[in-house]
Amino acid sequence: MSITAEFLRRPLMTGAIAASSRRLAYAMTEGIGLEGARLVVELGPGTGVFTDAVLARLAPDARLVAIELNPVLAARLSATRHDTRLTVIRGSAAELAAAVGESVDAVISGLPWTVMPREQRGHILDAVTEVLKPGGRFTTFAYLHAAWTPPARHFTAELSRRFSRLERSTVVWPNLPPAFVHRATQKP
Repeated sequence: MSITAEFLRRPLMTGAIAASSRRLAYAMTEGIGLEGARLVVELGPGTGVFTDAVLARLAPDARLVAIELNPVLAARLSATRHDTRLTVIRGSAAELAAAVGESVDAVISGLPWTVMPREQRGHILDAVTEVLKPGGRFTTFAYLHAAWTPPARHFTAELSRRFSRLERSTVVWPNLPPAFVHRATQKP
């Protein structure tokens, strides 16, 4: 089972045609305080590339809750990761607050933001800002080739309005397609 096969079966539910690279996973998880986090949420873990990078940085007593909409990918992630810190929930990212029930230190997202309807994107971003602790970090990525499109520009503007600080990484060229990371900090 691959992310490509799931994309072909469920293109509206699976936003990527290829799994993210380890280099992108590193860029997604660096500098956001995962080493000291108690609770982290991952939205849209897919095949688990970011999941593995998060788990590699988390303390032994920390927790990672991964929320995946695609039932095949959620089941596969549960079956292949045997880390007691990980809980996989099959569900919608918009239900994030109900899924975790408490404040979180960081949210990592592999969701396909620019192909979502604007209203859905807004609901999910509302859920993210609702659960993040003051000063908590949100990180997601965007494909370089689509950065100039209206949906991508609108998404970046939404992030700027919702968070006190927004940074953009350098381009991660060894990814298909090349991408960059948005790192946002929750308002204090």
